[in-house]
Amino acid sequence: MSDDQERSGSTLVADEPTTEERPPRRRRRLQRFLVAVGVLVTVLVALVGGGLWYLTDRYAGNIDRVGDVFADLDAEARPAPATPIEKAAAEPVTFLLVGSDTRATAGAGIAEGGRSDAIMVARFSGDRQHAQLISIPRDSWVDVPGHGMNKINAAYAFGGPSLLIQTVEQLTEVRIDHYVAIDFEGIVEVTDALGGVDVVVAETTSWGPYTFTAGVNHLHGDQARWYLGQRYGLNGGDFDRVRRQQQYLEAMFSQLFTSDTFTDPGRLDAALLAVTNAVSVDDSLGNGDLLSLAYSLRDLRPENVDSFTAPVLGTGTEGSASVVYLDEVTGERMWAYLRNDSLSQNADEFQPQILPDVPR
Repeated sequence: MSDDQERSGSTLVADEPTTEERPPRRRRRLQRFLVAVGVLVTVLVALVGGGLWYLTDRYAGNIDRVGDVFADLDAEARPAPATPIEKAAAEPVTFLLVGSDTRATAGAGIAEGGRSDAIMVARFSGDRQHAQLISIPRDSWVDVPGHGMNKINAAYAFGGPSLLIQTVEQLTEVRIDHYVAIDFEGIVEVTDALGGVDVVVAETTSWGPYTFTAGVNHLHGDQARWYLGQRYGLNGGDFDRVRRQQQYLEAMFSQLFTSDTFTDPGRLDAALLAVTNAVSVDDSLGNGDLLSLAYSLRDLRPENVDSFTAPVLGTGTEGSASVVYLDEVTGERMWAYLRNDSLSQNADEFQPQILPDVPR
């Protein structure tokens, strides 16, 4: 037998298994393949799991917690959870957002004994495709439980986040699921991290060292600070200031989700750290809860975020206090839509209001 024949034989004859031997050999190959896949999957899971832990700790772990926000509330006296008219995969989630121009103290988002500069109810719909942001004017004349009629922003000074939540729930009959304190002084730092934010100015105004011309303005951090803080010189006074806060949050949200931000890991990381450093949440929202909620909102787009202001009748005075009178009839219709998670479908019923400033 030639060497070629021997080589051929050694390959085709001597090493070729019989029909009875083939299944075990193939099973062994399949077993080795599955073992290899299993090892690969295990490594990937470990890497992804570690990555998720790292990201959760880096961002969600950067958020301060406000303790015992709901502990003192009477569960039986609180409004019922939202009852959507259309079934969805998840339940609607409602936040009370409280903003202040003052640096946070004690992780509460507002200086102790102070009053909130912005009060907003934020709703993420059950389908997670829509969101609504409803501002309640800080000078709204309302019943503060245990303290009688007063400005709504006095509720925080009287009883902290818990009393403010109770006051808003009593006013709206909308159940608040979570509390978020926003430090607007910190939020404007996000502007620089994003490389600036575009806002549309209705008419040319000046405040501090800056002039904001009618049209699109590209703001850096210090400009945003003055832009958000302006009240005097605006036709609608405090109402226009509220709209600027809403507009800025929407513009920031939009900029955060642009391709330019996502393709620049350094900018994205800085922006997320700035955002998470500027907010505090109630301690019932753990890091995993925040991550899960953020993931569920992955398809929410800026154009599906609607902003409103609680309907207002006008302004006046109570004693020496300048106040805002809410429109209870129109307001009840708005809150009813929110209770059944249909406000986005009925947004056209509530047009922006132009009202005079509250005298100071």
